[in-house]
Amino acid sequence: MVWPLTWAVIIGTLPGVLIGAWVRLEYLPGSKNFKFFAGFVLLYIGIKLFADVIKQKQAAQNSENTKSKTDFIITETRFSVKQAEFRFGGKKYIFSVPGVFSLCFIVGIIGGIYGIGGGAIISPFFVTFFHLPVYAVAGAALMGTFVTSIAGVITYQVLSYVYSGISVAPDWYLGFLFGAGGFAGMYLGARCQKHVPVNVIKLILCFCVLFVASKYIYDFIK
Repeated sequence: MVWPLTWAVIIGTLPGVLIGAWVRLEYLPGSKNFKFFAGFVLLYIGIKLFADVIKQKQAAQNSENTKSKTDFIITETRFSVKQAEFRFGGKKYIFSVPGVFSLCFIVGIIGGIYGIGGGAIISPFFVTFFHLPVYAVAGAALMGTFVTSIAGVITYQVLSYVYSGISVAPDWYLGFLFGAGGFAGMYLGARCQKHVPVNVIKLILCFCVLFVASKYIYDFIK
């Protein structure tokens, strides 16, 4: 777990989620407007992610040939107010703490509007904008999803009493099913992650994002 990245995700996305929930109910109450907004956000992420896969395909293939078990261990983690760094896979990664915090705040707003807490869509941003390794950001994204999703559920539950004319309150039964499936998938994904090439993971993520984006945009246009 890259803890400096994890704390930046949590601290940055939490206030964004609260703001995003209010924006959703105040300015995007209809599902049509919501799908238009979410569709284009996801479309942008998907295109960026695909471009990153194409750009780094050759470099990723070369690195896969020399990968060992120790390459999946995060070492030499350093943290300051301005920047943080860690070593993973024999390579040093440095990211701006204010930059990550600002991005997480914006993603938190998007996540609050989108209703997913924020952490679930932060991985594509880290991979495409900060060029961090997919394997290393997974833990931070999952922890961010856990914390901010709880905050999002509480926020929407409270707002359901304010916006009584709109279906806002969480569906607890459906949420339990999502949680049970996600919990099982989380452990399976963590086990399989080390055995799947990074570009394959990116392409799977890209396909899922673009599929949802195209579906939302199509529903808005028709």
